[in-house]
Amino acid sequence: MNDAEVLLTDVDAAGFAVLTLNRPQAMNALSRGLMAALAHTVDTLAADPSVRVLILTGAGRGFCAGLDLKELGSGQGTLGQGESGVAESDPVAALERFAGPVIGAINGPAVTGGFELALACDVLLASPAARFADTHARIGIAPAWGLSQKLSRAIGPYRAREVSFSGNWVNAEQAAAWGFVNRIVPAETLLDAARTLARDMLGALPEMLVRYKAIIRDGYALPLAEALALEKQRGREFNARLQANAIDARREGVRERNRKG
Repeated sequence: MNDAEVLLTDVDAAGFAVLTLNRPQAMNALSRGLMAALAHTVDTLAADPSVRVLILTGAGRGFCAGLDLKELGSGQGTLGQGESGVAESDPVAALERFAGPVIGAINGPAVTGGFELALACDVLLASPAARFADTHARIGIAPAWGLSQKLSRAIGPYRAREVSFSGNWVNAEQAAAWGFVNRIVPAETLLDAARTLARDMLGALPEMLVRYKAIIRDGYALPLAEALALEKQRGREFNARLQANAIDARREGVRERNRKG
């Protein structure tokens, strides 16, 4: 399988793209080729104004087994700049640069680097087969894509320490109960649910979708008082440009959608 085939890209005319990690024979382990393809594709789609939401999933039984340890063990892979070794090939950084929402459709195991890839998404839908593990401490590779910081913020430090120190699996039901998976969806309808959610998100105003993601992300990195001040500052700047007739038209559109919904 050549590098061009390790990632499948399906752009929907509605305004979203489905990216499928396509190394099912290796549980979609992140080879150098796959990391480079994913980072490049995400950045390319980010520059396309017709693509405002991404869906990330895996082919076959797994979401992503993390870094390709066979490749690393043979000396072909490298570490150092993030976990990928090369800044331009860092798929987590590319996902975090994408201005619109990223939906993870977690179809199977997400392990270590694959777990970090999932946590780089904004919303996670999981099939019952999804499960998560952090094996950094067992393999002897230090996390550099955010797992040591993001997981504790998502589920609390005590649960995060248990997950990362033990390397034990967290199944889909536990992940949903702990709150880092939004909901569990039957495997056969997982992608349909992700596409439906993408279309729902695309019903928001394009500028607002980007602004809302940014304020949640930027505010979450701050203490609450500073985050509230940031929201107020950005809100005032944005709202000062609003026009009454535009608001009224949008309000009617929301009412019409609610009547149909």
